[in-house]
Amino acid sequence: MIQKRKRTVSFRLVLMCTLLFVSLPITKTSAVNGTLMQYFEWYTPNDGQHWKRLQNDAEHLSDIGITAVWIPPAYKGLSQSDNGYGPYDLYDLGEFQQKGTVRTKYGTKSELQDAIGSLHSRNVQVYGDVVLNHKAGADATEDVTAVEVNPANRNQETSEEYQIKAWTDFRFPGRGNTYSDFKWHWYHFDGADWDESRKISRIFKFRGEGKAWDWEVSSENGNYDYLMYADVDYDNPDVVAETKKWGNWYANELSLDGFRIDAAKHIKFSFLRDWVQAVRQATGKEMFTVAEYWQNNAGKLENYLNKTSFNQSVFDVPLHFNLQAASSQGGGYDMRRLLDGTVVSRHPEKAVTFVENHDTQPGQSLESTVQTWFKPLAYAFILTRESGYPQVFYGDMYGTKGTSPKEIPSLKDNIEPILKARKEYAYGPQHDYIDHPDVIGWTREGDSSAAKSGLAALITDGPGGSKRMYAGLKNAGETWYDITGNRSDTVKIGSDGWGEFHVNDGSVSIYVQK
Repeated sequence: MIQKRKRTVSFRLVLMCTLLFVSLPITKTSAVNGTLMQYFEWYTPNDGQHWKRLQNDAEHLSDIGITAVWIPPAYKGLSQSDNGYGPYDLYDLGEFQQKGTVRTKYGTKSELQDAIGSLHSRNVQVYGDVVLNHKAGADATEDVTAVEVNPANRNQETSEEYQIKAWTDFRFPGRGNTYSDFKWHWYHFDGADWDESRKISRIFKFRGEGKAWDWEVSSENGNYDYLMYADVDYDNPDVVAETKKWGNWYANELSLDGFRIDAAKHIKFSFLRDWVQAVRQATGKEMFTVAEYWQNNAGKLENYLNKTSFNQSVFDVPLHFNLQAASSQGGGYDMRRLLDGTVVSRHPEKAVTFVENHDTQPGQSLESTVQTWFKPLAYAFILTRESGYPQVFYGDMYGTKGTSPKEIPSLKDNIEPILKARKEYAYGPQHDYIDHPDVIGWTREGDSSAAKSGLAALITDGPGGSKRMYAGLKNAGETWYDITGNRSDTVKIGSDGWGEFHVNDGSVSIYVQK
């Protein structure tokens, strides 16, 4: 962190002035705070041990306040080393000899089922990753009539029709007809990016009855239906029926509690709405669902929520980029703007907030890594505030294992005290003091159903300082300490419910009752 000009920041405001910055309390019924963990990073080792690691970690995850985990794609991909985002057979969860392996990168089906059983026994839910946009690693090519399109405008055709050999024939010889006898062919797809006969890479749009890019999808590049590999056609009724059938099977086979939908902006919005509803009806379960719609534009995300009838949540991508900007501007970011243009500020009940994920970590195509020094501040912001459903990244907890010089170190010792604050103290009405370009804060008054609950949090991207903040009359006379260990002083809550709280330069402090 580059320090701003040196100045002393002290906020000793009289009661009437401070009230201008106190948000109106939003009261919820007290319950255990939900916290999601993405339990993988891009460079998770291809050792087949990940499901065992997850099982062995189940008790610890529950103890630190994780209430749900998002697991990586559990099905067979292009190869054993595939992360699951090049999906070959959605019904092979590490059970059949296909693509040169029985296990996936993460382990076998039975090992995954054991891990899920251990998590459920400790009241930790499991969300499955759903990659429905495309299929990869076909068993053979097929002759398809296609036309090339402009990558920057997929609605613009740039060639005459001609025959290509596309990898679209999926027979699943290792699995046969177990679980499903559906075989995929060219007419189940809209396009591809490789012509095997000419060994050329283009974006090919298939010709045929009813063939066109799906709509509504993202309007980037004219129509962003096509992303990679063989693009699934969700205007095809057989595809729709089979995919709904698989969703029900996947949920029941693994006893899943919810889904994370990959690449949602490339998939027909109305299909995803109907798919989520169909699986919920078939399973009779809530099946919490969060969609990955990757765009730094709350309006686009809001449109997606509207078009899917608000039956799923979205990752708060704009908040991630605000956190990334705050971490990289050398103390020059205006911290009062952290919530500007975010989903959590518009639709808090539909926002999954996050600091980092497998796509934003160093070395990835969407790299936008939040700098390490700022991550404890960022996690305090998403974990101790009232709004949003926060997610913790495996790579931030345990470190990433890529080869770049910018890999993420393990921040477990920094994050776990903040998780403890969320689990035990982050309850009750919230008051915001997001009123200064560097030092911002908020308090939670606590709830009678959570013993000793209530907290006061401060973060700063520049010089440290203090804020006088209202902690609640019910906490009058209590002594609070900084659970992060960053400061050794204590704060006595006055008879009026107010206290003076401090934070160090470029740091975070979270005060809770001793």
